[in-house]
Amino acid sequence: MMKKLFLLLAVASLFAFDAQAQVQYKVVTVIESIVPAGIGRSRIIEEKQDINSGDFTTTRTDGKTSNQDDVRRKDLKVDAFEETKLLNFFSLGGINFQNVASNDAIISDKLNQLTADGWELAFVNSGVESSCGGDDGEGIFITRYVFKR
Repeated sequence: MMKKLFLLLAVASLFAFDAQAQVQYKVVTVIESIVPAGIGRSRIIEEKQDINSGDFTTTRTDGKTSNQDDVRRKDLKVDAFEETKLLNFFSLGGINFQNVASNDAIISDKLNQLTADGWELAFVNSGVESSCGGDDGEGIFITRYVFKR
C-alpha cells in the first residue's frame, strides 16, 4: 500500500511540474492619440501570429556578428494582428472626457475577454511620447498589458 501511494505521488508531481513549466505570455498594446482635433489614431493592438524571436536575434562574439545580418525590416513584421478602434483623447475643445470613458469601457471589455479566455494579467507598462516643444500638439500614450497563462 505504501509503495502504491509513493508511486501515485511521484506521478502526480511530474504532472504538476510539467504544468508549471509551460507558461505562455501575450502582450496587448493600447495606443491612444494625444493629437488635437481628433486627427490622431487610437487602437488596441493584439498579435494573432506566433513568431520565433530567435529568427531575428544576432549573436556577437569577438567583434563578429552571426549570419543573421540579412534579416530585413519587412521580415520582422507580423501579418496577422487584431486592431480595435478607440477614440482620441482630444477633440477641438480639448480633452474629451466622454472619449476617455468610452476608451476605458472598450479596454475593460478587452481585458475581461482575455481573462475569460484564461489569460491572467501579469503586469502593465505605460509611457507617453511627445515632442514637448513650445507647440506640443502631438504624441501618443501607450500602455502594454502583459498576460500569462
